[in-house]
Amino acid sequence: MRNDQDSENVPKAKGEKGERFTSSGFILAAIGSSVGLGNMWKFPYITGKHGGAAFFLLFIVCLIIVGLPVLLAEMTIGRGGRANASLSFYKLTNKKIWGYFGFLSVFTAFLIMTYYAVVAGWTLHYTVESFTGLLYQQGTDYKAKFVTFAAGYWPVFWQAVVIILSGWVIARGVSGGIEKFNKILIPGFLIILLVLMFRSLTLPGSGEGVRFFLEPDFSKLDAESALIALGHAFFSLSLGMGCMLTYGSYVDKRQSLGTATLAIGFGDLVYAFIAGLVIFPTVFSYGLKPGEGVGLAFMALPAAFAQMPLGAVFGGLFFLLLAIAALTSAVSILEVPVAYAMHRWGWTRKKAAILISVACFVLGIPSALSVGGVLGSFTPGGKSIFDWVDFVTAYVLMPIGGLVVTLFTGYAWKLAGEEAGLNGFWYRAWMFLLKVVAPIMIILVFLYSVGLLSF
Repeated sequence: MRNDQDSENVPKAKGEKGERFTSSGFILAAIGSSVGLGNMWKFPYITGKHGGAAFFLLFIVCLIIVGLPVLLAEMTIGRGGRANASLSFYKLTNKKIWGYFGFLSVFTAFLIMTYYAVVAGWTLHYTVESFTGLLYQQGTDYKAKFVTFAAGYWPVFWQAVVIILSGWVIARGVSGGIEKFNKILIPGFLIILLVLMFRSLTLPGSGEGVRFFLEPDFSKLDAESALIALGHAFFSLSLGMGCMLTYGSYVDKRQSLGTATLAIGFGDLVYAFIAGLVIFPTVFSYGLKPGEGVGLAFMALPAAFAQMPLGAVFGGLFFLLLAIAALTSAVSILEVPVAYAMHRWGWTRKKAAILISVACFVLGIPSALSVGGVLGSFTPGGKSIFDWVDFVTAYVLMPIGGLVVTLFTGYAWKLAGEEAGLNGFWYRAWMFLLKVVAPIMIILVFLYSVGLLSF
């Protein structure tokens, strides 16, 4: 039988009054969490490389069979437990081992925030530099400009700005902070995205970029393509790090989690699709290389904006778009350890937001200074500190966290279907995906990501 929250012998979060998202607020906040930086440069690149529209269809399939079932499972655990990512697991089974497994996602989110704030800071810096026109002055070697910026101490300043903004939003609460923040930024994000898509599609030679992105080439699809599509479907929804689980704990019982899951998945899919229509037409119109990866945004695209009419404005909008995507995700990531601290130690929301934010900032400084900075030469195992934190969280801890969610929901918690509002065929299909398909796929992605499986 499910344990009642008030009967649990655990510290209560001071000042918490059972804050809840509204239905629309929850969906917008969840979409804001899934709308991250990776979709803007990684998804278009891997789509073009692995068959264009053929890969896009494969991505949709992977989203349906793995991404959405795990997303629903995370939100169901959160709402069922009505607590942080660690305590929810424990409360639903009364077994400490699951609480320890749940803590892994809290730790993962904390680590991610230490370096994600660094990248988010880059986007804020480039937003200011582009709108003011400073980015397009003093030469056109934008790779050198990025290296010069990364080698200094400005990344630490902008990292601090991101963490202060995120902490401030979280300190204001669920409805007054997180929900209101996303209700303002997500509509603005969509408007900017559509403006940039229109500008990109009207550039001379943009058609070649559209063909590169959307022309299906099934000959490029192979087993590796499937694992890459699966991995991106999993990571693009912010799974395995407790974000959706924590947000799920703030969802009203009247909210249909199935409907919310479809809305979030659709939002993530639309963003990825439009991002491709922003990036590739611009890249091909100005003769850039589409395979630049992260460097595409900060080293290649500024060259296109420099040549474009009103380029400083469109460049500023582009980096503002990245900044919004980064900030909405950062808020959801930071909320995970903050929620844990509130329940674990009985801290007020404000105290937890301040202390966790300070800890993330301090521990993130080495990452900020390792991308060409004073710690850039420190590369144990051939990776910088930044790269190591990225690798451990994205390729080790997140897959393990996702696997824990599938096994817990599929095998350990018997009331998952009741909480999710599923029965009959849909419940059986969900259980099959969580018990069999998702664990196998996650393990394969994990093995591929760490280099233990190759093709």
